[in-house]
Amino acid sequence: MIDEKLLHNLIVGHLRERLKRDYKEIEINPAGKPDLVLANYGLVLAQVEVETEGSITTENAEVWNGMIKPGIKLILMIPKNSKVKVTELLWQKGIADKVSIGTYDLSITMP
Repeated sequence: MIDEKLLHNLIVGHLRERLKRDYKEIEINPAGKPDLVLANYGLVLAQVEVETEGSITTENAEVWNGMIKPGIKLILMIPKNSKVKVTELLWQKGIADKVSIGTYDLSITMP
């Protein structure tokens, strides 16, 4: 099993590189939540939280609820096979309409 912290950091780094053409300011928050803060010209537009299979819990759903702020989009990046579980958690917490979900999948193809 791949180390979840390593996978988490890999996804955060990849997202930073991918999003830097759309956002002028990308702040990585190594110590807490959210993982990435996306801004342009000092105005925070979105927060990105990367989750792994092991970090998708009811307790973390409470943390997501606390991260929601008016005018700032919350984007959860989750493993592709966890989308149903996360969607159910968001509905249970009453925040499904306030959170966007993105997915990732690690794929290695050998000949």
